[in-house]
Amino acid sequence: MNIWETNKLLLFLIFFIPGFISLKVYDLLIPGERRDFSSSLTEVLGYSSLNYAAFSWLIFLVYSKNIYQKHIICFLIILILVLFIAPAVWPFIFVILFQKWKFLSKFIIHPVPKAWDYIFGKRKSFWVIVHLKDGRKIGGKYDTNSFASSFPAEEQIYLEEVWKLDNNGKFIKPVERSKGILILGKEISMIEFFK
Repeated sequence: MNIWETNKLLLFLIFFIPGFISLKVYDLLIPGERRDFSSSLTEVLGYSSLNYAAFSWLIFLVYSKNIYQKHIICFLIILILVLFIAPAVWPFIFVILFQKWKFLSKFIIHPVPKAWDYIFGKRKSFWVIVHLKDGRKIGGKYDTNSFASSFPAEEQIYLEEVWKLDNNGKFIKPVERSKGILILGKEISMIEFFK
């Protein structure tokens, strides 16, 4: 009876691990609410099944040619590929395809939940003018040392350079001795982006 329980646990792990890895990597790539894996068990098993379906030809080859008995090193490499590496790669493929093939947005809801995450998720450099709710404007440079929070955290932006603006909103010069500025999202009414 104990051996049977061990087999059940092993079978569960074989179907749990690939889907769990895929969802964890996806959650790192696409901002979203913290996932409760106790309620995501069907998703995990579904993604594991898709992973095994994609590699069914390889699994069939391994068992039909007795590779798991004759070539143990080769079998272990294939096992690591199917159980760990491929499930970590699938989310990257999905994100890249969604970014490159714009027509997919006609059929699939965009995975990024907020425009804030979309624009800052591109990790591009911008000159920005942040309009505050009290009417003030803050000009600055959003670059490699800048940071913007992502969903589900409250919106915040750190600009690594703060610039003085003239009355027309043109950038004049950097603020002396400034090490940047952190702006809370609840204070922002809008942000303008410039090349």
